[in-house]
Amino acid sequence: SLSTRNCPCEMSQLPPKSPLASPVSEGTNSRVESLDNLSMDSFWLEVENIKQSAEAEQEECSLADVKTQEEGEAEAEWLQDAGLSDLLGDRASENDNIVLLSTLTKTQAAAVQRRLDTYSRSRRRKNKNPVRDVRDIFGVVSSEETAAEKEESSPDQLWHNLRTSNVQRKTQDYSCTVRNPGKEVVFNMDVAYSEQAAVLLKGSFLSESRRLKDGNALTKFKIPKGRLGVTRIGDLSAQDMKKIPTLALIELTALCDVLGFELKRNKAAKLKTTEKRLFGVPLNTLLENDQKLLPNTKVPLLLQALLSCLEKRGLETEGILRVSGSQTRIKSLEQKLERDFYTGLFRWDEVHQNDVSGLLKRFIRELPAPLLTAEYLPAFAAVQNIPDLKQRLQALNLLILILPEPNRNTLKALLEFLSKVVAREINNKMNLWNVSTVMAPNLFMHKGLPNKIPEGKEKQLAEGAADIVRMMIHYQDLLWTVSSFLVAQVRKLNESNSKRYQFCDKRIKNLLRKIHADKDKVEKNQAEPSKIVKVHASLLLKDSLEVHLNNATRVADVLRQFQKNLSQNGWNIVNTVNLLKCNNSMECTNLLLYEVGGNIGERCLDPDTYLLDLYHINPHAEWIIKQNPSYPRMF
Repeated sequence: SLSTRNCPCEMSQLPPKSPLASPVSEGTNSRVESLDNLSMDSFWLEVENIKQSAEAEQEECSLADVKTQEEGEAEAEWLQDAGLSDLLGDRASENDNIVLLSTLTKTQAAAVQRRLDTYSRSRRRKNKNPVRDVRDIFGVVSSEETAAEKEESSPDQLWHNLRTSNVQRKTQDYSCTVRNPGKEVVFNMDVAYSEQAAVLLKGSFLSESRRLKDGNALTKFKIPKGRLGVTRIGDLSAQDMKKIPTLALIELTALCDVLGFELKRNKAAKLKTTEKRLFGVPLNTLLENDQKLLPNTKVPLLLQALLSCLEKRGLETEGILRVSGSQTRIKSLEQKLERDFYTGLFRWDEVHQNDVSGLLKRFIRELPAPLLTAEYLPAFAAVQNIPDLKQRLQALNLLILILPEPNRNTLKALLEFLSKVVAREINNKMNLWNVSTVMAPNLFMHKGLPNKIPEGKEKQLAEGAADIVRMMIHYQDLLWTVSSFLVAQVRKLNESNSKRYQFCDKRIKNLLRKIHADKDKVEKNQAEPSKIVKVHASLLLKDSLEVHLNNATRVADVLRQFQKNLSQNGWNIVNTVNLLKCNNSMECTNLLLYEVGGNIGERCLDPDTYLLDLYHINPHAEWIIKQNPSYPRMF
């Protein structure tokens, strides 16, 4: 166990609230018991290796101890992180918050109100002026909903959406190839997860949902492709992605409220400075240094080098990641890397693969703050307490979106590598569970976090942590998808901000009526059966492409038409090299269509997006064809 084995590192977890915890705990226990035949030996062996490494160097904590927050302090911090800090002061103003509040669903609004109520009570106990109550805002939102909005958010309509979400839609497969993949289940991203959970708890879907608990096999999920297509994390502009963590935090809190969980977060700790340049250095600092050498670096160069070395020579190595390298050699290699990595003198071909995997795990463990962040590590660990697999994935999806971009990009690079290890299972003898049990201690144990493990719960928490890593590896494509309901909220925020509403009118009711009236004007235009639009490719061509849109026109069709015009009409090409492959033929995979402006910053469009529907949603956007940045260029 983590405590009885005297491990210097600890794993934090949050128990569910009582008395709602009982059904959840039962579900968790039954699920963990189903994993009993999957060996945990690799987990405990890794714990012992970490312990020996730490004892040999007599390491000190690199993080300050997490302090217990006073009553109301956690709520105040939550409101700040949720973008609602203006509601906290003695003279709280709705000016910067009204637009955000107007985009929230009923369950999200209720989650905000609960935190405000708790904060307000704590202020009264401290004899301070109470914060302003935002019930009037939420009340007006409810009373001023249009008929269409009421129908959309009603339990009956949500129920209907859950039943029919896969009707007349394409689906995106988000499951890896594994033995016994289990039944195929629709993963709805159109309706807010918290709203789905509220409907399931009220209706007969509860028993069906509970049956989705996984044993050793992992369920195969399919995301229904709506007419606006699927949006992945990399598809949105940095400007729009900055809005996503705030919305995801509010939605995650609402989901936990509905499920009966208390979402607690560790208080961000101050990081101690280090003289090292690679190991034990904050991700942000690493990336800042790397970007001086290689602009636009998203993942630390050292991690890229470690993963590249293992991919070239270690994927076929039996027991890779599990078999520990020499601690003495690993420490010596770390010192050589600190000295020679940036000079290019380090000889990777001379390093044993088990030592490289040891360096990889050491790099992750030595980060001053956990890769999953000190604030949200408890929330990641608590996901194991949710009995329903689909809801566990919903929570994980939101947590991934909340992570800072450097952490999220680094985690994705790691998970992609781990998937490649699992894919070579026949040769390296490392299946999904083996890899998960080895990596879980490196992700969930951190020497700077306090021990919160209840006596006798070590085995359950260890298995739960390994199961979370297993889900992150197996479902990473799904987890790196931005739900369409979040994209819709981003559009609404952008629309409202671009209208430059005058906030001098203190009657919030009038403001919200104007917002909804403007929205109705846009909705009236959606009956238009066809439209002629221009698609630009300014970086590639001097001419634009005129496209006739109907209900069947997709992004893929426009790119094919663009390709056809290039070959037949002899358009004036600005940069031939960027368009041509070495066989002098151009493929649609080399090109992407972007939606730019209007109610979105920039969004790379799914090939199956129906463009007339998109035009109705965002009539003021420009559509621009660009070269795929991941496509190899011939120059």
